[in-house]
Amino acid sequence: MKLKEIYAGPGKVFSIEFFPPKTDKGDESLFREIESLKNLNPAFCSVTYGAGGSTRERTVDLVDRIHRQCGVEVMCHLTVVGQSKEQVRSVLERLKEKRIENLIALSGDPPQGVSDWKPHPDGFRHSIELVREALAHGFSIAVAGFPEVHPRSKSREEDLRYLKEKVDAGADVIITQLFFDNDHFYRFADDLRRLGVKVPIVPGMLPILSTAQVRRFTALCGAKIPAQLEERLARVDGDDEAATKLGIDYATEQCRALINAGVPGIHFYSLNKARSVKAIFENLGLDR
Repeated sequence: MKLKEIYAGPGKVFSIEFFPPKTDKGDESLFREIESLKNLNPAFCSVTYGAGGSTRERTVDLVDRIHRQCGVEVMCHLTVVGQSKEQVRSVLERLKEKRIENLIALSGDPPQGVSDWKPHPDGFRHSIELVREALAHGFSIAVAGFPEVHPRSKSREEDLRYLKEKVDAGADVIITQLFFDNDHFYRFADDLRRLGVKVPIVPGMLPILSTAQVRRFTALCGAKIPAQLEERLARVDGDDEAATKLGIDYATEQCRALINAGVPGIHFYSLNKARSVKAIFENLGLDR
């Protein structure tokens, strides 16, 4: 089922993101986590694409296996950085052969050790070009939104306008980067609606697993840790078990408020761990 159809259906849409493990042992561990999460009936799973396209083959293989073995709808990440147009088109053709209908079109991160984002000399220069290419291949497409502004954007206004252009080019849904202050999401969604964006705007939720992890992730994506969360993190610094419990409680609070505010669904960044996502579902009564 395509994203457009999934979000047009009744009820909230809950989805879960995974990343490709580096080893076969990691793959088997991931599939145990996925099997554990299947009972939550996610509308779809997504699989990330490594920096600079570094996990291209593993991502496509993992997407295919989840689709076949687990019987779950899948959305594949696809980026433009570090890849030629021919390589991107080859991935699109492989996904079509495997009957994958959904992808999220991203500019992507540069390879490890490279600080500046540069398009491939023979590649697409912007994710909007990838949206158009994927649409021409018959995919249903999601794009990324940044409630606190994309770190490479010159201004909030520019960031919002460019996101609208991607929707106008054919994207069916916006899935946001992580955030820890719901007010950022509400303002972001309101601003997009004023620009005439009508597609679903879905919050992306990251359950905290450690203080070091959340500080690293927020620095990478330009998100901020609000003062009230920072105070709670300081009390569990260095204690990953306590940080995980805090992450479950905090994400539950965020999700409950977002659901009450009428969001179309929530996309969970699982980091390949089932525990926190399952606990949040239980806290919200979604497991029933």
